[in-house]
Amino acid sequence: MLKGKCLCGAVTYQYNAAIQQSILCFCTDCKKAQGAVFGWNSPIQQSEFQLLSGQSVLKEYFHTENKARVFCMQCGSPIYSYRTDLPSILRLRLGTVTSGRIPAPSELAYRESQPDFMCIDTEML
Repeated sequence: MLKGKCLCGAVTYQYNAAIQQSILCFCTDCKKAQGAVFGWNSPIQQSEFQLLSGQSVLKEYFHTENKARVFCMQCGSPIYSYRTDLPSILRLRLGTVTSGRIPAPSELAYRESQPDFMCIDTEML
């Protein structure tokens, strides 16, 4: 099981299964949404995700017609995203996890946008 929360603590959640995969994404959308050099995400089963608090402060932003990014309105922390054409899958923002095991990244997405100064040992993937 994983637990997590946003920066201000208004949104708390748990994931009642093990994370199977983590991905570093270097696309420009993830960079902008995270305010960082990459997004660190995991596809998870929506049925195993449980919001414990903060439903009233969650805001959805549809970046494209069928992809929503969900974040805390109070502190701006990104919590997850989802696609309307994949209703059973959420993409959890792993920087919000506060307890539980997260596997090392197994995929580097949009690597062509990875900053030159970042050296990632791809043999570990």
